[in-house]
Amino acid sequence: MIITQINDALWTYLLIGVLVICGLWFTFKTKGVQFRMVGEMFRLLGDSATTGRKEKKEKRKYQNISSFQAFAVSVATRVGTGNLAGVATAIAIGGPGSVFWMWVIALLGSATAFVESTLAQLFKKRNKESFIGGPAYYIKKGLHCNWLSVTFAVLLTITFGFAYNSIQSNTITDAMEEAFGLSPMLVAIILSATALIIVFGGIHRIANVSAFLVPIMAVGYFILVVVIIIMNYELIPYVFKVIITNAFGLEQSVGGAIGATIMTGVKRGLFSNEAGEGSAPNVAATATVSHPVKQGLIQALGVFTDTLLVCSCTAFVILISGLYKVPELNGIALTQSALESEIGSAGPTFIAIAIFLFAFSSIIGNYYYGEANIRFLTSKKYVLTVYRILSAGVVVFFGSLAALETVWNFGDLFMALITICNLIAIIALGKYAFKLLDDYRAQKKRGIKEPVFRKSQFPEIEKELEAWD
Repeated sequence: MIITQINDALWTYLLIGVLVICGLWFTFKTKGVQFRMVGEMFRLLGDSATTGRKEKKEKRKYQNISSFQAFAVSVATRVGTGNLAGVATAIAIGGPGSVFWMWVIALLGSATAFVESTLAQLFKKRNKESFIGGPAYYIKKGLHCNWLSVTFAVLLTITFGFAYNSIQSNTITDAMEEAFGLSPMLVAIILSATALIIVFGGIHRIANVSAFLVPIMAVGYFILVVVIIIMNYELIPYVFKVIITNAFGLEQSVGGAIGATIMTGVKRGLFSNEAGEGSAPNVAATATVSHPVKQGLIQALGVFTDTLLVCSCTAFVILISGLYKVPELNGIALTQSALESEIGSAGPTFIAIAIFLFAFSSIIGNYYYGEANIRFLTSKKYVLTVYRILSAGVVVFFGSLAALETVWNFGDLFMALITICNLIAIIALGKYAFKLLDDYRAQKKRGIKEPVFRKSQFPEIEKELEAWD
């Protein structure tokens, strides 16, 4: 047992080390794209949201997936229950300083997110409903390594479509029972039925639901935290002081040694924003854009949304409350207690509603990641139908009622494996993302507001770029 735990820890630290190195490398090669082009990220996202609303009003027969919709689906999967419970656990174990290292890793990880999503756009293919792509597609088309692409597709489908969906549904059921006394069986039936209705509507319905839920849950949570901060404005200098001093070992009254603080923050940040894991590129590929870099920039913004916004909101509430010093409190219990101390008895109810929104949006987003890879593995419609029933129906129902310790272990193992597969690919194919970024910047310097990509720019892989005719 002890040997297994040591091996698991070494494996985790090795994976974290590789992800950090990749983040540093991509930051260097893109000349700090996540810092230099933040304004362009917001401009693109805003323009996409406006364009999407216009297309909806026009009621076109064929609706493209907008950059904003693809962004919303990816944020829906990134922003889950971990943003409420995981941050609390990080602070309880690593101390307040772990929040600082979460911020650092988000800044690095956004460069990795840019590269993988840009590649997903470059190597995407046309599908009946929308474009489709992701790591399985760019591994096959860019690396011409079929066995690795198939391995990735199978592992990701199992991880997100099955393991993680059961975990999310279980979290919702527990929250609804605790806050409102609802029967787990009733919640399981409602959840699975609703999820099935949405996923059988295809990517367009998934994108529309995500585009509706994500702003509500993110903005609502942010507004609540802003109100709490205003009510406790005199504590803000203290909050930043305790984060910074604890981050560098100057104040280790909570969380132990500086090594634990750094590793806890880095691990929480990496596994929260998913940068480098190869999940978000599956939906990034569906967007209709004139240049691959556009979606790469928008997806990089998704990392900021997850860690710098939502995770920071949870951290600020916990640190303002001061309850992180109570040894008995950890995880979601710490977050609930912190909110209750600030807004009264409405705190646990608000958390239950937040968990429902966060986790349910993750369920439909996770489902789509699996669908994109099922479509990669086979074109048979009945296989996709079976997957929909299993992922959104059976697994969600089962997860709502089951104990999921084993599922968590399998999910973590498979996530590590797909991350390794994806990192191999984006390191090897990163040169294309760098060239695309140079081209985008060059067009912007020439005064072109909306840069356009033409596949003739890459003659060596031109035949693989079928979506860019």
